[in-house]
Amino acid sequence: MAGIVARHGSAAASSYQKYNIRSRSPDPKTSALLVIDVQNYFSAMVSPILPSLLATIRLCRRFSVPVIFTRHCHKSPYDRGNTLFEWWDGDLIVDGTHAAELIPQLERLPGDPVVEKSTYSAFRGTGLEERLLGMGVSEVIVTGVMTNLCCETTARDAFVRGFRVFFSTDATATSDEELHEASLKNLAYGFAYLVDCEKLRQAQP
Repeated sequence: MAGIVARHGSAAASSYQKYNIRSRSPDPKTSALLVIDVQNYFSAMVSPILPSLLATIRLCRRFSVPVIFTRHCHKSPYDRGNTLFEWWDGDLIVDGTHAAELIPQLERLPGDPVVEKSTYSAFRGTGLEERLLGMGVSEVIVTGVMTNLCCETTARDAFVRGFRVFFSTDATATSDEELHEASLKNLAYGFAYLVDCEKLRQAQP
């Protein structure tokens, strides 16, 4: 994934409502927070959204919403069988390297699950769906990086699997403002309710 430049959809935190076709708040009793790929590889991209991301994580913990982290990694730098190898010219995040580890500022607790994945969707071959259903989860809140790749694909996949999806506008980031905004517009149109820290805070009982 070479050539990524850290950019954050800062305007989205205040402007996402223009994309919202529907409005709803998550139910803490049936929700889980997905923190997608907040790894050292993406540290520059994560930095601008870290305060919002940590605020979202802390808010979910306060109301006993389970927090699940994902970690994108490949077992070999030569995983030619994976389509990402071709797409990103072999620039893969290899397991066991510093780049593959979750950033230390993330405040992950020992009991928080970490789901390992090797493609954009956190559901593909990971057992995440079964884990969520076993926890009684029917709604997911999506945060992390990258907005238009792993976050959006995971949100779409969750939707088609029958989960109600909430997508954070201020705790997601990608390489370009236009891509960030395009994902928000697309997701709001057909897949997810858009939320930010303030919206989540207001939704709590």
